[in-house]
Amino acid sequence: MKTFQVIKTFGTERGFSCAFRQWKADSDCKYIHGYSLGFRFTLETSELDDKSWVYDFGGFGVIQEWIKNHFDHTLVIARDDPKLKELERLGEELGLAKIIYMDEVGCEKFAELTHNFASNFIDEQTNQRVKLISVEVFEHGANSAVFKSI
Repeated sequence: MKTFQVIKTFGTERGFSCAFRQWKADSDCKYIHGYSLGFRFTLETSELDDKSWVYDFGGFGVIQEWIKNHFDHTLVIARDDPKLKELERLGEELGLAKIIYMDEVGCEKFAELTHNFASNFIDEQTNQRVKLISVEVFEHGANSAVFKSI
């Protein structure tokens, strides 16, 4: 059986500036820090559309907007962070942060959350003809995490 893959990348140069902390870390990752995150999507199908495409890259506009809403100029906070109330003050009380809440934080979890959204969107757009194979999230050139569907 033949398969076709395409890759869409929103590089770190796009400026999706996101801050977060991994409060459970023993390293400096326990402090609030941030990156200009990058995202790479790998899609696959065995059947091209009527234009001989796996997927119309224009469809990524909705996904890019979702990324922007969650990871651009945001502070991502874990719901179980012991400093949750103090961190929430940055947004609600002081107006200093656009806060996004997640059960867990880190590139692995950002990749999973993004995959879940994008996979559902792509399934609907393509009537399940195209499968989102993986989402990779980059902190920078040296660090990234991948979430793959099985």
